[in-house]
Amino acid sequence: MAKALAAAAAEAEALAEQGSERELAELRSRWADEIEGEARSSDYRRRAVAYRAVGQFRFRQKLELLRRGLEDESPACRGSALVSLERLSRQGPSPVNDVRPLLHRILSTDDNQVVRRLAVLCLKNGSPQRDTIVILESLAQDDQADRELAGAAARTAAALKKKAGPR
Repeated sequence: MAKALAAAAAEAEALAEQGSERELAELRSRWADEIEGEARSSDYRRRAVAYRAVGQFRFRQKLELLRRGLEDESPACRGSALVSLERLSRQGPSPVNDVRPLLHRILSTDDNQVVRRLAVLCLKNGSPQRDTIVILESLAQDDQADRELAGAAARTAAALKKKAGPR
């Protein structure tokens, strides 16, 4: 099932990039239940495919599913959920704003550096809130932080400050 879902998600991605909304909607309706089912799998690889598929299908109605993915025990699943969240938030900040406290927690406490960097990328697409900027600046100045993570945090904090405009 995971391979079939991955193939359908790749097809959905292509349809979305082509702007074929009707075909994409039809594909979504055929795969919605399978995405939900795979996200409940005991196999983290199948859950990761499902969380990534949410973004590939541009499935804005599945944000609650992504929230579960952000809290998954598997770094692969958290990463896949973050990739989808970043993709969905390109059209507007709402998806990121809805899970901002979770993103802050991931950014501050997750043991996986890749997952933390993905959280930074998601926050870039959110609204420029002061608490997020403070967390990012603190991370950017942390001598103990991974160099790539600190750099991404600094760039994102600067972009959010610019987006916020003069205060």
